[in-house]
Amino acid sequence: MNLADQVEAAFDQQSWLAQSVPSFLSRTGQTDMARAVARTISEGGVLVVEAGTGVGKTFAYLVPALLSGEKIILSTATKNLQDQLFGRDLPRLIAALGLPVQAALLKGRSSYLCLHRLSLARQDHSLSSTLTARALGRIEVWAQSTRSGDLAELPGLDERSPLIPLVTSTRDNCLGAPCPSFRNCHVNLARREAMAADVVVINHHLFFADLAVRESGMAELLPTARCVVFDEAHQINETGVQFLGRHLSSAQILEFGRDMLACGLQQARGLVDWAHNASVLERAARDLRLCVGKTAPGAKLNWTEDVPQGVDAFAWQEALEQLANAATQAHEGLIRVQEISPDLVRLAERAREILQQIDFFRQACADGSVRWVDVGTHLRLVESPLDIAQAVQEKLLVAPVADASPKSWIFTSATLGDEASLRWFTEPCGLDHATVLRVQSPFDYPNQAAVFVPRGLAKPADPRHSEEVAALVAKLSLPLGGRTLVLTTTLRALRAISEALQSHLSATSSLEVLSQGQLPKRELMARFLQGHHDGQRGCVLVASASFWEGVDIPGDALQMVVIDKLPFPPPNDPLVQARTRRLEATGRSPFNDYFIPEAAVALKQGAGRLIRRETDSGLLVICDMRLATMGYGRRLLAALPPMRQLKSEDEALDYLGTLTKASTTDPTSF
Repeated sequence: MNLADQVEAAFDQQSWLAQSVPSFLSRTGQTDMARAVARTISEGGVLVVEAGTGVGKTFAYLVPALLSGEKIILSTATKNLQDQLFGRDLPRLIAALGLPVQAALLKGRSSYLCLHRLSLARQDHSLSSTLTARALGRIEVWAQSTRSGDLAELPGLDERSPLIPLVTSTRDNCLGAPCPSFRNCHVNLARREAMAADVVVINHHLFFADLAVRESGMAELLPTARCVVFDEAHQINETGVQFLGRHLSSAQILEFGRDMLACGLQQARGLVDWAHNASVLERAARDLRLCVGKTAPGAKLNWTEDVPQGVDAFAWQEALEQLANAATQAHEGLIRVQEISPDLVRLAERAREILQQIDFFRQACADGSVRWVDVGTHLRLVESPLDIAQAVQEKLLVAPVADASPKSWIFTSATLGDEASLRWFTEPCGLDHATVLRVQSPFDYPNQAAVFVPRGLAKPADPRHSEEVAALVAKLSLPLGGRTLVLTTTLRALRAISEALQSHLSATSSLEVLSQGQLPKRELMARFLQGHHDGQRGCVLVASASFWEGVDIPGDALQMVVIDKLPFPPPNDPLVQARTRRLEATGRSPFNDYFIPEAAVALKQGAGRLIRRETDSGLLVICDMRLATMGYGRRLLAALPPMRQLKSEDEALDYLGTLTKASTTDPTSF
């Protein structure tokens, strides 16, 4: 029986899959996708699949991948999705299939405890506070028992903890083979297990970091795999662009200076004036930051000329010169003592790399790239390609060597564009000749969901808009007892809507307003799911950025999603402007070919938080009148699932009244 026949049998309603997975339902779309994946694995080539919410795309690519017997790499968007795939979906299918398949999980360096850095942290006298010492002690105790060293396994460790950078390694500070803890290194153990495994679960950041620097272990792993699957593939272009560019930040330089000072005083005290060298380097990094003046944090300065926009040319060049001199001085001092220890050897290499980056940013920007400066507490110099098309075609989709089987590349997501060809995804990813498949969601959206575009709100650019959105959310969420997720397009709107909501709901104790950043994401989601359980108050969660996708709240714990405005790309962003200029140069319309498709995909992602199962129901509210008044509004509405459209606030309230009032969601299921 060939792979296609095996897959066909596996997705039959009477199959082992149906018997092993209680929630399994035979879906035509899922079977169609699985057949296409099986065909691509068997024949090689590139397959792009947009699989609507509820299709079951994870099983649709996992089943043929496991049945094929090939070595498979699975890449997901986030570490949380990695953990879900490795800890839940893969074991379930492997057990049901009864195959002797070995799976491995591979993350980036920052996810694993570094034993050498842990020992250095204990010697760092700046970590003398009781709370820090206690947290470090917990890590040390856990380090004695963990096999994987994956910090996600450590209970109670906040992902925002300032200790994490001190007990993990980076490409900059890893010592490699000379490290005294190299034999027991958790990163290397994970890489060895990945090399031996049949299925390896990675994430997009790890994949593209390796394409950029060949440092993550993928350089050895990728050639051994016949098939690579990218789930949540809509993120790979922006992820790839981050890693394929060049970066230099004042934070990176200051961190190097601190490491140099600490290591020099510990291992080579008196041989070099470490305090002076670190002080000169720190002053040069801060002087570079001062060149941009009081520019608001979060700003991005275009760098299309010799210097960034609005920056004095003489001051900028002088600051770079002083930074180069300070790095040279640090490098020369380290060279003199580097034979003492591997730490000093690596610090000398870091100093040389910083000098190379400084020299790079003193030259003109490369053709086909865009350069800018990110302004925050620190300064970050960036040069980036406009997309990943060239890298994909030159580094991934290369012709196989003689007698080698052709590789299979599978890209899938619930949202890959708003047109049949999926050009929004395939063009910037260099996949123009891929086979494209679109599989519609099996959900009955007209009966399960409705969409409401409020009339009469202030325009999104009006300062009153956030206040009016908050007032509407307060009015609509009260009948639901919370169960509302508000998605904002900016952090400014997040803060404004959260504060206004607190004011509107302060008179009632029945609802609690939760805001992104208030707690770690997992804790926020756990509290949201507890609403109306065990006497808990219902919740309205206001969030931005990462909450637009990857949030799965099935059942009626979430019955309303509110989007504050259309998620167009920021027009002042240097990367957006460069992409706009490129389209204009070829006679294309940036608005129709870039801004609209970008907004459509983001809107679909946000709306996708509402309906997660066949039994879910809910209301989507988009607080942007342009959907109703502008011609492009019809295109954006058409990109959404075919929900029932409500015309007035009264209709919206009536619809909310029909939704169930008793939550049946298990708060432990998240």
